[in-house]
Amino acid sequence: MADTAVHDGPPARGGYHHGDLPNALTEAAVALASEGGPGAVVLRAAARRVGVSATAAYRHFAGHADLLRAVKERSQRLLDASVATALAASPPLPERGDEAERRLRAIAEAYVSFALGQPGLFRSCFCHTDDENPPDPRAYGTYQLLREVLDELAEAGRVSPGLREDAEAAVWSTVHGLATLLLDGPLSVLPEPRRRAVVERSLDGMVHGLRS
Repeated sequence: MADTAVHDGPPARGGYHHGDLPNALTEAAVALASEGGPGAVVLRAAARRVGVSATAAYRHFAGHADLLRAVKERSQRLLDASVATALAASPPLPERGDEAERRLRAIAEAYVSFALGQPGLFRSCFCHTDDENPPDPRAYGTYQLLREVLDELAEAGRVSPGLREDAEAAVWSTVHGLATLLLDGPLSVLPEPRRRAVVERSLDGMVHGLRS
């Protein structure tokens, strides 16, 4: 899978002079997460990158959990943007059901590509912060896109009756599990051609499974 570019990088190392310090700290922390995952997000390290004191940083973030939550939210937005870009990359198909299936595959492929191209940010999307309740799935833009596409598939007769309910959770679980196995599991050792074949076959099975 191709690497996923991130355009929300860190500020220059020349020091922080003016502007929005919370945003600058968040961007620096996102860069740390991109390089080392959520475990690399440290408020003092972000402050050093921006060129301000830890005291200044603590005026805007009470502690590690606050900064990590901001990184998690920013990473989720980057994932959602990557998926949206993939959806817009190909022209729509004329037949409604074919177009809905194209969109479903594009979402799934972009999700896996983001995981493999930006592993630190992907892990940050789903990291745990100490003082939060489990998020509502509807807070994830990709989940909402899946709901919309699955509704389109159902209206086009491409989802078997009785399978539409909770199908977005099943599809998300399939794609997320595939991404995780390719990123951190035993499938991570596959060479690129085998990896792509596994993704294609998995998505074929997912789409066909919705019809049966």
